[in-house]
Formats: sequence, C-alpha cells, structure tokens
Amino acid sequence: MHEADLVANTVKAWLGNPISRSLLRWVSKRTDKGSKLESALKKYIGEQEKLSFQEKLAYAIVKLALNKGSESFGVSKEQLVESLRNPMVRRGITNVLEGIGHYGVQRPQTTAAPFLIVWNFTKQCNLKCKHCYENAGPKPAPDELTTEEAKKAIDDFKSAGVVALSFSGGEPLARKDFLEVTKYAADKEFYVSVASNGTLITKTAAQKMREAGVQYVEISLDGFEETHDKFRGIPGAWKRAVEGIKNCVEAGLDTGVATTATHYNLKEIPKLVEFIENDLHAKRFIVFNFIPVNRGKEIADQDLTPKEREELLDFLYSKLIDNNRKLDAFSTAPQYAVTSYKFALGPVVATHFTNRAASEMLKGRTKSLTEFIGGCGAGRLYCGMEPNGDIVPCVFIPIKVGNIREQSLVKIWRESTVLKQIRNRDAFKGCGECEYKYICGGCRARAYAYFNDLQGPDPGCSINQKYWEKIAKSNEHSKFKIASSESIPRGIKCPLFLRQPINFQNFLNMASSAVLKLEIE
Repeated sequence: MHEADLVANTVKAWLGNPISRSLLRWVSKRTDKGSKLESALKKYIGEQEKLSFQEKLAYAIVKLALNKGSESFGVSKEQLVESLRNPMVRRGITNVLEGIGHYGVQRPQTTAAPFLIVWNFTKQCNLKCKHCYENAGPKPAPDELTTEEAKKAIDDFKSAGVVALSFSGGEPLARKDFLEVTKYAADKEFYVSVASNGTLITKTAAQKMREAGVQYVEISLDGFEETHDKFRGIPGAWKRAVEGIKNCVEAGLDTGVATTATHYNLKEIPKLVEFIENDLHAKRFIVFNFIPVNRGKEIADQDLTPKEREELLDFLYSKLIDNNRKLDAFSTAPQYAVTSYKFALGPVVATHFTNRAASEMLKGRTKSLTEFIGGCGAGRLYCGMEPNGDIVPCVFIPIKVGNIREQSLVKIWRESTVLKQIRNRDAFKGCGECEYKYICGGCRARAYAYFNDLQGPDPGCSINQKYWEKIAKSNEHSKFKIASSESIPRGIKCPLFLRQPINFQNFLNMASSAVLKLEIE
C-alpha cells in the first residue's frame, strides 16, 4: 500500500469509528461561546490559558490527534503551530472536523457548515452581460438585505463556522454599504474576496478595499476588447476592467482574472493568458464553466463541446505546472480535478521536470486529496446567498433551500432535502456511474440547467458524450451543433508533453493548490 493511502486509511479508521466520532462530536459541539475544539486549538498554539474542566479534557484529545496527525503527514509541530496561528485556518479545521463528527468520514466530505458562501450582494449592475445568471440590472431589488440584516447574517455565518465570504452580484461595488459590510466581515476574521466586473475599481476604490480587509479580488475579462465589450454589453467595459485589474495589483491586493469560456472567446484564451501574466501581472487566471441559466439560456448554443472543454482543461493544467510561469491557472469545471488526478497517476517517463524517485513518492496523493474535496462543492462545501437572503446550493442553481431572515444557516445546511440530494453521488445519473464520481461528480448546475435534474448527468464531459449528443438532437436544443475535433482552435491544443505522462518538482504543492483553490475561489 502506498504511504499516502496508508495515511488516508489510518485517518479514516481513527475518525470513522463510532467512539472517535462521538468524541469528535462532543469536542466540536457549539455553544454561544464557540466550541471546545476552538478553545483547544487556541490552547495548542499558546493563545488561551484558562480552560474549564471540559475544555481541558477536549484539549487533551485534540492535542493527541494533532500530534499524531502531524507525524503521519510529516509536518513538524512548529509548522503546525505556525499554521494554526491564522484564525481562518483554525476555523477551517474546526469546520472540517465538526463535519466529520456530524456526517462521519465521507467520499467526498461534507463540512459542518459551508466553507465558502458566495453572496450575490445586490441585483444592481452597470453592465448587460449575455451570460448573467443573476439577471442583474441597473437597479437593486426592492427586498435586498439592509445593512443591519447583512451584518446579522455575517454573525450567523461566524457562529456556524463559515470560513470565507465572496461578495458578488450584480456588481457588489454598486451598493453604497459595500465597504462597510466587507470590513465588518473581515473584522469577524472571515477570508473576504470580491468578484467584480472591475469597471468601478478606481485607484482609490482599490486602496479602500484593501483597508477594509478584502484579501482577494477577481475581475472578469472575457477576451480582448471587441469580444469583451460585446459579451458584457457596454462599450468601453474592457478598458475600464483592465484599469481596475491594474489598480488592484498596484494596491497590493491578491488579484485574479476570471473568464467564462464560450465559443465567443475560446480562440482568444491562449493569448489572453499571456496578456494577463505579462501585461496585467495578476496572480491567478480562472476559467468558469458556462451555465445556461437565466440570461445565459439565450446563448446556450455558445457552450463548449465536451472535447473542447477537455482540451481547454489540459491547456490550463499545462500552464499551472509550468515552473517558468508566475500565473496560476484554474477552472471551476469539476473535471479539472480529474485532469490533475490523471496526470499525477501516470507512468513515469524521463523528462527534465524531475526524476523517478520524486514521481513515485507523489503518486496517489492527489487521489486522496481529490476524493476528500470531491470536485463540485455545491451544497457540500459551499453555497450561495441571494441579495434577499435566500440560500441556494450554488449561485448557478436557482433553487431556494431557505432564507437567512427566517432560519439559521446551520439548520438550512443540515436539514434541506435538496442539499441531501446533491450530496448523494451514488444516485447520480451518468456521473454516478463514473469511476471519477468522488473526484469530480460533474457540475450540478449544468445537470440542472440541461436536464432539470440535480442528480442528472453533466453533459460537458467526454465520458458523458451521449448526453451531449442527446441535447444536440432534441427539438428544444436543435440550435446546438456538436463540433468535431477539427473545430477546436489550434491555440489551445494540449501541449505534446502533457499528452504523455510526466513528472515534475514540487508537484504535491501545485496539485494541492489546484484542487483546493477550485473550491475556495
């Protein structure tokens, strides 16, 4: 048995047995003051001195678990303590362990509360994007959360154990209390990120966002000027977005660029990557899956074929593992986890990246990680919230599962029958029969958009080619045309070296980063 599998099985055996799970549930049980697990973690790093009797007992259990875990994973206690000094790391560990205590060890895992909430902060937007999942417009919705309601929601999220909040829209900067609410979230020790069209981010706005505690900004750029402005519906949008990206970089904000891949911009993506890295100096490039929902239904014929998506993901991964690049390349497509997994487990060939010993050491670790994280995180690791407080499994799945004005987040997360349905991958059609169902699971938003079935197949995968062909042949989607392999732009063909199994230095860090950020961003 490979050492990584041994570690994974050991962790599963320890945390998965009834006694350990009961102890974990007791340690992580929450009160108005937090959980004993949080107190124990603070004690472990020397931040909390006075503990009650129950907290002392919890600390003894947690200390043993952390010490044994650090030994298993080859991490020194000093390294572990340094990581745990970050309150967001502590909250994340608490969330995961509490989830294991509540749900048991799963493939893939469901956390005790959403690790991330993408908050559509307002319906208001100054652009007219062709693919808008929110049907945003020039005015806010009349029932949006007030400033005080927004802060109350943040308080509820903190008590639930949520780690990260991503403010989206609409255009979040269009709302007057944007900085006030983001600062409130940052002060509550959330990881705060912003998804913006960039047009309102002046130098002053970028600096104010940083001062408010925003840690990551992601700005959309769907090609070069002509393509972007046509896609976003407003002349001049590209220039203002580029300026917004430059302003964020200059202000010292961690900055990424997002692109929704369609036939409008597929051919431009290779050159766009070069432009983002060399001219804009952003740190991250992320390609979003196109979901034909709300306004996006009108351009459903611009969706990529399974073959085109596969080639694109291979291209992105080739950029991610290129040690000569400073730009990280990711995708929200859950199939990207499969790309990483296939690459990691391939046989060894002689290349300039690394040697056989390093390759053998790293084989298998990606599987342990990806099966735990599990590709699509909708309703399992993350959820969305609408401007009026409606909780949805994903911002691309317009199904209300509760409202934060009426129920606590934990109650919604643990009791929703819709979320339970999304988490049951063995019941999925198409994707549930796939060998990668725990690694990927298919995009639930695409399954729902195309088949009105949360447990349906994701037709964007080559393994599900028959479902894509079914869509193409249906009368409802007769405008779809399945492209041949010859129609795929030469510019994004997977490089020859990636078509062969290769290995490279620091793969573990790169692969871990790739999969983790798919769920965080």
